[in-house]
Amino acid sequence: MLRDLVLNNRSYRGFDESFKVSEEELKELVDMARLTASGANLQPIKYHLITGEKEVEKMNGLTRWGKMLTEITLPHPGQYPTAYILMVVDTDICKDPGKADTDVGIAAQTILLGAVEKGMGGCMIGNFDKAKAFEIFCQKENHVPVLALAIGKPLEKVNLVDVGEDGSTKYYRDENDVHYVPKRKLGDVLV
Repeated sequence: MLRDLVLNNRSYRGFDESFKVSEEELKELVDMARLTASGANLQPIKYHLITGEKEVEKMNGLTRWGKMLTEITLPHPGQYPTAYILMVVDTDICKDPGKADTDVGIAAQTILLGAVEKGMGGCMIGNFDKAKAFEIFCQKENHVPVLALAIGKPLEKVNLVDVGEDGSTKYYRDENDVHYVPKRKLGDVLV
């Protein structure tokens, strides 16, 4: 069952905008994440839930998606997520936000696996205007934005493929807009 969740947890960059994610659903996902492991049990991650249409539109404007695919703009028009979770580090708890990277990764993956279990999907976005996100969404000086999680109902098809002979792990799309993600083989990652 976990393997199925992992296989279906892709970095989706196209969503059904008619599917609205509720604040309650986001709270359920964060509630799971708050129960995960945390370095020294500090629990420095806080979460800003973004569900209102105007707020989501503001966050959409701060994000930069799929920059490896220079020939297209993602998400395609009309395929933006309908919610975000903005993850911040509380610097009153952890002075150096970089020291919370492991916590951020654990919590983000937990949230996205939970989204898949609920029939949704998402994308971890580190490439966003953090200064503007702070200005718009953070009410406290000690909340440093570190990661945005786009959440919604995925529209696109994502296929995993083996890394080719050239060794490239660059993702790509075919003429039908199907997204392909090269993955290293098990023998290549075991040392």
